[in-house]
Amino acid sequence: MNIKFTKMHGLGNDFVMINAISQSVTLDTETVKCLADRNMGIGCDQLLVVEPSPVDDCDFRYRIFNSDGGEVQQCGNGARCFARFVVDEGLTDKTEIPVLTAGGRIVLTLEGNDQVTVDMGQPVLEPADIPFIADSQQTTYRHTLADQEITFSAVSMGNPHAVMLVKSVDDASVKVIGKAFQNTPIFPEQVNAGFMQIIDRSNVRLRVYERGAGETMACGTGACAAIVAGILQGLLDESVTVILPAGNLTISWAGIGSPVMMTGPVTTVFNGTIKI
Repeated sequence: MNIKFTKMHGLGNDFVMINAISQSVTLDTETVKCLADRNMGIGCDQLLVVEPSPVDDCDFRYRIFNSDGGEVQQCGNGARCFARFVVDEGLTDKTEIPVLTAGGRIVLTLEGNDQVTVDMGQPVLEPADIPFIADSQQTTYRHTLADQEITFSAVSMGNPHAVMLVKSVDDASVKVIGKAFQNTPIFPEQVNAGFMQIIDRSNVRLRVYERGAGETMACGTGACAAIVAGILQGLLDESVTVILPAGNLTISWAGIGSPVMMTGPVTTVFNGTIKI
């Protein structure tokens, strides 16, 4: 099987993009892992697939696979790349594109200068819907992980996130605590672990350990979840610049009942064909 693909990234969070509308593609766990392998395949954090939409109010279905082969619900940086990709592939000429993901419907808007804005929908805070095991919904929770008492917020942006405040992201135990979060039963579908350093009310630094991928250079849904957590704690304004290891995103949220808006860049790296 020969697969045509495009390699893209959003702030270093890199993706293999596959058009499954114009070509026949069969993907299983081993195929995804092969494509994502940085030594033996193309290499990526996640693989994104464009498919026809099964519903009338979306133009496409957008599927997301982590590098370990598991399918997940949402990816913010990938969503921005998706918007650029479907236009470059000639699949649409729209600048506002509604798409269906496993985490729900989102709307992508192409701006100038290779920037894309994504309406990520409303954050989910009810523990059972994240999913997260807790007696009741709270702004922050406490749990013992890696022999430490951790305080965190729990938010879903179509995928589950635990957000922790740290004094410095440079000194944060991202790998140790991030891995520990994957093995705790309080997140039955595992969780993306975010480590946020607040600079001021309009600027934060963030590192994210993603389930199924490890630490990535940028995480769009992680940035959204972090800002929601900070706003709910009264620490941040409605629009915040999130400084990630590979660049910046702008995240805006007007509060409960409003969607989270994310704006950031996309980059096409190269096109190719791989034989599986």
